Amino acid sequence: MLNLQHVTKRYGKTLANDDISFHIDPGEIAILLGPNGAGKSTIIKCIAGLLRFQGTITIGGHDNKSREAKSLLAYIPETPAVYDLLTISEHLEFIRRAYRIQDDGYGQQLLERFELADKKDKLGRDLSKGMQQKLSICCGLVHRPKLLIFDEPMVGLDPHAIKELKALFREQKDLGASLLISTHMIDSVEDYWDVTHIMMNGRFAATQHNRPEETQAQSLEDLFFAITEGGRRV
Repeated sequence: MLNLQHVTKRYGKTLANDDISFHIDPGEIAILLGPNGAGKSTIIKCIAGLLRFQGTITIGGHDNKSREAKSLLAYIPETPAVYDLLTISEHLEFIRRAYRIQDDGYGQQLLERFELADKKDKLGRDLSKGMQQKLSICCGLVHRPKLLIFDEPMVGLDPHAIKELKALFREQKDLGASLLISTHMIDSVEDYWDVTHIMMNGRFAATQHNRPEETQAQSLEDLFFAITEGGRRV
């Protein structure tokens, strides 16, 4: 579903992403782990089509900046970007019209799931950071994307929302969607990932697969700290 080949991104003389290649299959959850400044958000913004880059990125076989690719993608950023003068329900209506889809009730289900249904008439500017994050998740999912990208999705969420989001990850995986989750919170992803890429200095320092038939030589947490604190490559 998602395929990156030799993606490099520079900000002037600063090398933010250095020759990154990986893919995510349908029904797979991939994790980007790394300390702040490792290049996680940059590669995500490249995938989402928000930055220029060298290399190739395709979504469902389409160039990532094409309309076909955009129709398959949901990008939920770390910092929610909501419209001050739209209500919660108007946000979902705006997204449905942008994607030219009918209201089949799925948006209402999402609002109920994330405890926003009784606040549907509140304006974006009146929402707390956590409520904005939950609204951003609902807006990202309402068109039923096939590739879901989350940048630090747990930040600002209350325990109920975190529980629902983790359940949603598993449900989307079971439906055949592909998920890419960027985080530095290892304990938030430890029980449902399929492959984890650990980033350091704009590159993948290690990739670990979570296969039931394989016994991991070391835990994901041990591997992460061995790399980020020991400065070695695996």
